[in-house]
Amino acid sequence: MSTKTKTSAPPSASGNAAPADEPNFRTNPEVDAKIDAHIKENPKYWNYIQAMPRDRLERTVVLNEVRELDRQHRMREGMMKRINANPALKNAYETLVKDLPEDQKEGVIAQIARTARRAVARTQGQGQQQQRPEGVGV
Repeated sequence: MSTKTKTSAPPSASGNAAPADEPNFRTNPEVDAKIDAHIKENPKYWNYIQAMPRDRLERTVVLNEVRELDRQHRMREGMMKRINANPALKNAYETLVKDLPEDQKEGVIAQIARTARRAVARTQGQGQQQQRPEGVGV
């Protein structure tokens, strides 16, 4: 979305900002423009959203976050499964994270693997663009 909570109050013992402080919301003009364009292209959906009771709307936002976290977890598990299935690859990653605390190793391995996968995909994408005859596709 276009707004992010930014609080200046120190967190309380529970980790939340002090209840007396109201959060300040930042806006991003580029994101706002994308949202406005989507609303303009989908007026029925926007009317549906506006008609939702607040509780339902809040729960929908949380559901979207839960789905995103589940998606990230599945991707991470799949990546770790591929790494663990290849002993040489697993050994290489273990060597990279050998000095990290045990509770951080798997997260860092997944992060390195994601970065490597993106780099390979980017390189392959550039290679495909270079192979195309001039004036064909983008």
